[in-house]
Amino acid sequence: MSENLEGNEPVIQPAAVPPANEPAEPLIGSRQGAPRVARSVSSDPEESALPNGSTPTTTRPNVRRTPRARRMSLSLTRVDAWSVAKVSFMLSIAGAIIQIVAAAIVWLLLDAVGVFNQLTQIVSATGLNADFDLKNVLSLTTVVSGMTIFSIVEVVLFTLLTTIIALIYNVVSSLVGGVHLTLGDD
Repeated sequence: MSENLEGNEPVIQPAAVPPANEPAEPLIGSRQGAPRVARSVSSDPEESALPNGSTPTTTRPNVRRTPRARRMSLSLTRVDAWSVAKVSFMLSIAGAIIQIVAAAIVWLLLDAVGVFNQLTQIVSATGLNADFDLKNVLSLTTVVSGMTIFSIVEVVLFTLLTTIIALIYNVVSSLVGGVHLTLGDD
């Protein structure tokens, strides 16, 4: 076995175990009461040297592993009906505001193009009603008020329906185990 060893390779000797009545010495740090120095895991030999100037006897290979994508299989088995009600209420309020603003913008665009005046002229030319004015019948305040009432009804119905759907989903998922999802980490 000694013929395989060359003169420049260090020989590692097993550490001697101190007797039970002698105190053990610290592995890192000086014996003279100097502060302890933390070791670094860097590959730089200056940073990874021990405090007394010696280098460690064993080294780890510097291998970088590429991260693998993780996949998890989960199942959605229960939905909290109260949280569904809150979220659907807020989303339906946002939708109602968008509908009211969109109805006002469409009315203003139709008025700017002159659609109401042309329809009034067409009705007057037929002789059905000479005093008919479509712009007075479908005024901006009438359209916005009607859309607001429609949106309030829509908010209530949408919130109730989504909450009922969440409760039905809880019952069905207790029977069949819910919706199974596979999530991936790219």
